[in-house]
Amino acid sequence: MKHSAPKPRLHRRSFLASTASGLGGLALASLCGGGKQAAATFEPPLPVKAKRAIWLFMAGGPSQLDLLDYKPGLAARFNQDLPKSVRGSQRLSTMTSGQSRFPIAPSVFSFAQHGQSGTWVSELLPHTAKLADDIAVIKTISSEAVNHDPAMLAMMTGSQLAGKPSVGAWLSYGLGSLNQNLPTFVVMTPTFSQHVLVQALSSRLWDSAFLPALHAGVAVRPEGDPVLFLKDQAGLDASVRRNMLDTTRALNQHRYEALQDPRILTRIEQFEMAFRMQSAVPDLVSMGGESQATRDLYGASVDAPGTFAQSCLLARRMLERDVRFVQIFHRGWDSHDALPMRHRAQCAEVDQACYGLVTDLKQRGLLDDTLVIWGGEFGRTVFSQGDLTAETYGRDHHPGCFSMWMAGAGIKPGITYGETDDFGYNIASGGVPLCNLHATLLHQFGLEHDRLSVLYQGLLQKLVGVEAPAHVVDGLLA
Repeated sequence: MKHSAPKPRLHRRSFLASTASGLGGLALASLCGGGKQAAATFEPPLPVKAKRAIWLFMAGGPSQLDLLDYKPGLAARFNQDLPKSVRGSQRLSTMTSGQSRFPIAPSVFSFAQHGQSGTWVSELLPHTAKLADDIAVIKTISSEAVNHDPAMLAMMTGSQLAGKPSVGAWLSYGLGSLNQNLPTFVVMTPTFSQHVLVQALSSRLWDSAFLPALHAGVAVRPEGDPVLFLKDQAGLDASVRRNMLDTTRALNQHRYEALQDPRILTRIEQFEMAFRMQSAVPDLVSMGGESQATRDLYGASVDAPGTFAQSCLLARRMLERDVRFVQIFHRGWDSHDALPMRHRAQCAEVDQACYGLVTDLKQRGLLDDTLVIWGGEFGRTVFSQGDLTAETYGRDHHPGCFSMWMAGAGIKPGITYGETDDFGYNIASGGVPLCNLHATLLHQFGLEHDRLSVLYQGLLQKLVGVEAPAHVVDGLLA
């Protein structure tokens, strides 16, 4: 009786090499095949409310007590010491931890109720006030980070430590691209007027970290060439560039088949995306077709290159062209002294543009599936940093509770969510830690926050973290 020769054992290295070739081919077809269907990875498991999002990030920490969290009872406590029972064991930054007193500083700004919802909004935000019935004001966001860089990282990546993917990168990774010729995730850093105590921004805030590099945010500059190194050099036309890319892609594909390194696929797609962006970006940033009525929505500075208002209008154009996630970072909100003066200038730069953006999206039917988020990395203290007078004061960082607002894409409009104590210092009810904010965002995109994960260096990584369970904030959902 003859026995057939034993089949050779398939070793781990051989198995990975053979299967990676097939997966790599599928990935490359998805990346370079073009079209919306080729870019999508899978259907979200939950009902989809948000198709796209824009995050208006006020870097430096706006004061909730001067903008959105009205505390009329503080007027009678002017210059009184904040009770130790209220401060509790919360961390203070080194800028105020050594103060001998913590004098209460009521806001110098008046508040009024707006819309049918009766939402309280400061006089500093007269245009945002007109959105009272369109937005959900959340008074009880909380973070664990008391300093800017870790707080911004926590807000943007879910972790105070560098090296984690940003929100936009997670969305790109989980859902794929909606368009063929523009990035899935775009970042803008407009100009700003307050040049004291300005926090530096780092690409870590929009990085893809251990996710493939193609999911990282693409920075669109406020002035000059919108995207660096996109233009061809003089004497190099499109046909020559196309031939060069085809040859480079063939060499990279040959190298990939030999090494099975997925970073090579990313490099191929980055080259291809840059080529497609050469024709798409000039049309994107050319706003000659925008009507005067539309420009007026965003304010007088909309035509000035690099302003926040122009960035908001550009963001709307990106969303129309199926860019999935846009972030605009407006700096200068760190008001340790002269807060009334500094916040007045900051609000003048962003207030009408935020109103214009939401109104424009609503008029075009885009707000129904576009999620808009406004806020900073933390809030400000009720007590004054440094000298306190009846006209002016400063406020230190306060991550214990602060205010943000959201609109569109299934967020319940015209509500105020959560309550703080009489001092605006602690959460009284309806707390929203960052992991719950992130879980709610992912939920609106149809993603389950606990299932959107990657195993990296032996640890399961998630936007919402793994230290404590995260929960969708159902009270924010329509």
